[in-house]
Amino acid sequence: MKLKIENISKRYKGKSVLKSLNLEFEEGIYGLLGENGAGKTTLINIIVGVLKNDKGKILFNDIDVRDLGIDFISRIGYLPQYPQFYKNFKVIEFLRYMCVLKGIPKEISEKRVQELLDIVNLSNATNVKIGALSGGMRQRVGIAQAMLNNPDILILDEPTAGLDPQERIRFRNLISRLSENRIVILATHIVSDIEFIANKVILLKDGHVLKQDSPSVLVREIESKVWQVTVTNETMGEKLNQLKISNMVRDQEGIHLRVIDDVKPDVNAINVHPNLEDVFLYFAGDVERL
Repeated sequence: MKLKIENISKRYKGKSVLKSLNLEFEEGIYGLLGENGAGKTTLINIIVGVLKNDKGKILFNDIDVRDLGIDFISRIGYLPQYPQFYKNFKVIEFLRYMCVLKGIPKEISEKRVQELLDIVNLSNATNVKIGALSGGMRQRVGIAQAMLNNPDILILDEPTAGLDPQERIRFRNLISRLSENRIVILATHIVSDIEFIANKVILLKDGHVLKQDSPSVLVREIESKVWQVTVTNETMGEKLNQLKISNMVRDQEGIHLRVIDDVKPDVNAINVHPNLEDVFLYFAGDVERL
């Protein structure tokens, strides 16, 4: 199974949002990582058919999706960035309703709904109105509706926005569980959403791809570019104006700065092991000098 994005470009209100984008997806989890405005949602909207691209094409198993038509759309499960739910529907009523909209035969829809309620751990909330659910539970309803048609491609746009840390962990584990034998595209600007579950990370900025590789390979690329240096109150002002700082922690020993730089930023700086957030900031982020 393969999804190919070939030379996709899109302009919106005179601004180039996507610039000759080329990507290839196979089975696994792909983290589409970029700050707000990088083009993530635009790309997703083009894939799911909400927007038309100006140039380029999308291929599914080497066939143009425009030729596949509804057959391609029926292979997609989609959770948008701001999902709208019918708050007065009970959970099970909403999922049954979505089965009808997706054209899932009645003889298999009930079994599918019950299976997914169990998978997303909502079996005890089937008769609860969606408006009474927590944010995390509503997102799990969203995942369930996206999976009703057993899609080949599961697309999630900023799925953990507003969730507490425990719900984020639960959500990541759920996505890992659902990723078998399908393409999962998870768009986010929150590094922790994908750091431990993505097979490949795609760094987007200003509508083009900066980097794409596994998290471990990307981390190795900046192995010698992340530093820790400790400063005092007296020297902090000078350092803040000179260095690109990604993190700052104060304790009794002083102020510990995490610095991203190609060269050793201070005689007392030591190399520290980078993480995916450092990768994001090094390649795609603008770490402001404070």
